[in-house]
Amino acid sequence: MKFQSPVLVVNDMEESKKFYKDVLGLRVILDFGVNVTLTGGVALQTKESWKEFIHKEDNEINFSGNDAELCFEEDDFDSFIEKLNDVKFIDYVHPVVEHSWGQRVVRFYDLDKHIIEVGENMKTVCKRFLLNGLTVEETAKKMDVPIKYVQKCTK
Repeated sequence: MKFQSPVLVVNDMEESKKFYKDVLGLRVILDFGVNVTLTGGVALQTKESWKEFIHKEDNEINFSGNDAELCFEEDDFDSFIEKLNDVKFIDYVHPVVEHSWGQRVVRFYDLDKHIIEVGENMKTVCKRFLLNGLTVEETAKKMDVPIKYVQKCTK
């Protein structure tokens, strides 16, 4: 058995495809109308077809559960945040935060209230700490990762 992909149920397929393309740079690789696969393996499914698949009524499909997210890493986090700030309709879960291990992340909702996390690439976090004067050992301790991980990130 192999895992295929996460599937997100959406109200408006065309608007959702546009959102994922414009905000996250994902492209459509398969489009079956009611089901679309995007680069990265994310699949979108129309709410109407989803209701049929699982034999549920409209009122039994709930959005905005705040119980899961799609995670992305971005090499140029600052540029991504600048781009995101130019998008007028972004509904933030929270603004940019820096976690205790040093990774900066932002979380926001897609059009159907699925949480999207975009975090700074972990290799970039390592390099940032090292460029700011931390040793490999200090960086490993700060990030709570093995020294070998930090060393690998610098290559």
